[in-house]
Formats: sequence, C-alpha cells, structure tokens
Amino acid sequence: MGIDIYRSGEYLEKNPGWHIEDSAWKASKIIQMLKRNNLKPKTICEVGCGAGEILFQLQKKLGEDCSFFGYEVSPQAFELCQKRANPRIHFELKDILQETTAFFDIILLIDLIEHLEDYFSFLRALKPKSQYEILHIPLELSVQAVLRMSPILKNRESVGHIHYFTKELFLQVLKEAGYEALDWFYTQWSLELEPSSIKNYLARLPRKLFYAIDKDLAVRILGGCSLMVLAK
Repeated sequence: MGIDIYRSGEYLEKNPGWHIEDSAWKASKIIQMLKRNNLKPKTICEVGCGAGEILFQLQKKLGEDCSFFGYEVSPQAFELCQKRANPRIHFELKDILQETTAFFDIILLIDLIEHLEDYFSFLRALKPKSQYEILHIPLELSVQAVLRMSPILKNRESVGHIHYFTKELFLQVLKEAGYEALDWFYTQWSLELEPSSIKNYLARLPRKLFYAIDKDLAVRILGGCSLMVLAK
C-alpha cells in the first residue's frame, strides 16, 4: 500500500472509472462551500485530480474568469484527464510539492488525505501554495464500522484508504498541521448518491431519521457521511 498503487496502474485496475460518477455531486458541494463563504476564486487547483471530472464540472458552474489546474501522480489518471483539458483547465503529471512558485486562490484536496502515508508533512508543505484550501474527507470511524470492520477493510483494499477519521479527529489534524478551519459541513453521500447495495439502501431510513434528531451523534454511530472543510 502507498503511492505505488497509483503509479503502477493497480488503482485503475480496481477502480476503472476513477469515481467519475460521483464527481458532479462533489463539485456541487464545493460550490456550496464557495457560496456559503462568498468566495469568488480566479484560480482553483485540485491535487490528486484523478480523471479531472470535478474540475470539469466546476468549470461549468463558475465564471469564465476562473482557471483550473489539476495535479496527478498517476500516469493512468493523467491520461484520463487529457479528455477534459481545454484553455481553462490545465493538467500536470507532477507532484505539486515540486512546484516552487505556483500559488492558487484555492487548492482542493478531495478524498485525498486518507490515501497519504505522511499527510502531516504534505499538509504543512502545501499550505504556502494557496490562500484557502477546501478538503473533503470520509468519516469512516463510526461505531457500526468499527464493530463490523468489513467496511474499513474493504476500502483499505479496494480504494487504498490507510487513515481513518472522525470529524473531531480531522479538525484537530488540520489545527496541528498549522491550518485554521473556517467552515465545515457534512456531505451525506449515503443518502444522496445511488446506493451500491440493498444493504446500503435499507440503511437509508434509519440514517435519515437519526440525522434529523442529532446529526453529530448519528454520524458517530452510523457513519455514511464525509466532511467538507474550508481552511486557511
């Protein structure tokens, strides 16, 4: 496990769509965060941009004066990106930490941190490269997930998640890495995205009811959410 699975082609083999199907939904949550904080960026960079579909979806929703940049270390993902490149979207097959002068209004880290072996060093090195950061992180440490363990182990094997978080743990990670969390909200993928199995479909009702009563407690016990954070 580690960065080699993205460069070797193993990740693409296990995830041939590179999660393109979820990209419009993730882009809508990024737009929600921008609107909540009245942010109108002129440059947006996504680190670990995968197939580039999130940036492509953002381009449709933001003004023509905004330019987009994607960085990817996987040659296979970079090849997928090229289908979405245009005069306002630029992709680099490169580790962004090798860039010495690049600076962006906003850097996106969408479902990335959980894949990195040393996310503390990465976050600290990345901080000078943007004014703001928007991060999306799966909250996989819930009571039901720890009791069952199979969801955690499945994601470790299939999508390379090697770190696991609660909301409180991740916000503390950001603080310890030198960031200030300005805003956050849950993204309820378990209710808003197409369920991947009958079991996930049946879990929707108790989650929906529990979320309505106490969202924080529901996420700690039942999971099914990720966290979107605006930081600087």
